[in-house]
Amino acid sequence: MKTLLFTAAAAASFIPAVGMAQDDGSSTRRLEPYVGVMGGVHNFDSETGKEGIPPVGYKGRMVEGVAGVNYNVAGPIVLGVEGGASKGVSGDIDWEYNAAGRVGVKAGKDSLIFGKVGYKWVNFDALGPDSQDFHGTTYGAGVELSPADMGSSAMSSNIRFRVQADTMGNFRSIRPMAGVVAKF
Repeated sequence: MKTLLFTAAAAASFIPAVGMAQDDGSSTRRLEPYVGVMGGVHNFDSETGKEGIPPVGYKGRMVEGVAGVNYNVAGPIVLGVEGGASKGVSGDIDWEYNAAGRVGVKAGKDSLIFGKVGYKWVNFDALGPDSQDFHGTTYGAGVELSPADMGSSAMSSNIRFRVQADTMGNFRSIRPMAGVVAKF
C-alpha cells in the first residue's frame, strides 16, 4: 500500500508539467493507434479482496503486449482505449488480460501523462493448470516519454518510453511496468 501511495504521489508531481505543455498549432484531432511491449512485476496483498484472490500474497514477473488507440480531443487532452495480454515468466501468475479506457494530457512536444480504468482477468500458475480465473476492476497511471522531449531536435517521435503503475480490485495489488510503445 505504501508503494501505491508513493507511486500516486510521484505521478501527481508530473501534473505541473502539463502547464508547460507547448501547443505549436500542429496538434489536430486524429486517431493515433499504438502497440507496445512492457515488462514488470505484479504483487498481490496477502489479504483477500472482493475479487476473491486467495490470501497468500501471490506475485510474479511478466511480459505484456499492449495495443490501443488514442484520440486527440482538444488541445492537449487525449482519450483512448487499450487492451493488454501478459504472460508470467516467473512466480505465481500464468497470464493476465485487460481492457481499459484512458485519459491523458500531452506534455512537452510529444509526451503523455495518462490515467486509466478498466477490467482485468488473472490466472495463477500456483493454483494448477485448470484453475479458475480471477477478475476485477483495474486502475492505473503512467507517463509516456517521447525522445523529442528528451533532447532530440525532432518535433515528435513514433516511439515513446512508457512507465506505469496499476492496481487491481480495491487497491489489493501493485503492478509497476516499463517498456516501449510505438504509435502510428
